[in-house]
Amino acid sequence: MSLIDGIPVLDVSSEAKSLAAALIKSYGVPASEPRDALHIAIAATNGLQYLLTWNFRHIANAGTRALIESVCREEGYTPPAICSPDELLGA
Repeated sequence: MSLIDGIPVLDVSSEAKSLAAALIKSYGVPASEPRDALHIAIAATNGLQYLLTWNFRHIANAGTRALIESVCREEGYTPPAICSPDELLGA
């Protein structure tokens, strides 16, 4: 726990909820996975550069990544770079 001490906890804002709904509406994230959409939306609305995930099914998916990025931009947010920890570290 001491390793994460001082890392801010991000709020679930109304903007994040709205972006999550847009991600689902556009089929960037399946409607059955609202938490995944919210995870992406919280990162985008808070201006995070990276979203690290092992979720290759709904988040770090090559088939939907471009759509997710497009929806974020259409809604006025810079999308985070979505990647696995291994990708970020170049492993």
